[in-house]
Amino acid sequence: MHRMRIPILLFSTLLLLAGCPSEPSAAPESAASQVSAALAARFHGTDISQDPIGGDFTLTSHNGRSVSLSDFRGKVVVLVFGYTHCPDVCPTHLLTYAQAIAQLPPEQAAAVQLLFVSVDPARDRPELLARYVPAFNPSFIGLTSADGGEAETQAVMKLYGATAAKQPPQPNGFYSVDHSSATFLINRQGRTVVMEPFGQTATQLAEDLKTLLNQQP
Repeated sequence: MHRMRIPILLFSTLLLLAGCPSEPSAAPESAASQVSAALAARFHGTDISQDPIGGDFTLTSHNGRSVSLSDFRGKVVVLVFGYTHCPDVCPTHLLTYAQAIAQLPPEQAAAVQLLFVSVDPARDRPELLARYVPAFNPSFIGLTSADGGEAETQAVMKLYGATAAKQPPQPNGFYSVDHSSATFLINRQGRTVVMEPFGQTATQLAEDLKTLLNQQP
């Protein structure tokens, strides 16, 4: 009689355990959190690959030609918003990215394209951009609106959540433009993946560029 009770009790216990799914359900959430953290740790900047930021656009280059973001599919694109009369943030961005790209092997450096989108198209006409932007690196391209109006460049800014506000002019007519300082890294497929805050070092930017360049096209 005692020999029959042990299997019956054991079988009943197994049935009770099988009917308690509450504990295993927590595991997928924990695993998802770990994956998300691992993805975020890939970059020094902020991973925004899951956010609705970015998109294709067409502007006028410092050579006077129409240029689209999609022209650079297959390359990693650095997108910088700024203006030529900027006293500090913009030249710092361009100089730091030039230093970052110089840290890459030649074949990887050739696969990076920086685009400088003017937030001050009225003053930043192609001829001025041509003197300013390539001075930091001959491969850098300055972009502005075709007619000097703000509609085209503001449409691009809206795609990337960038902002700019023209300040009242001084007595001599000079004015500054307050603008957001984040830059964006766009992968070979044209997807915006990383937002870099102002103040990143050249080494940090170079490492993030390498991460994107090493991904499969």
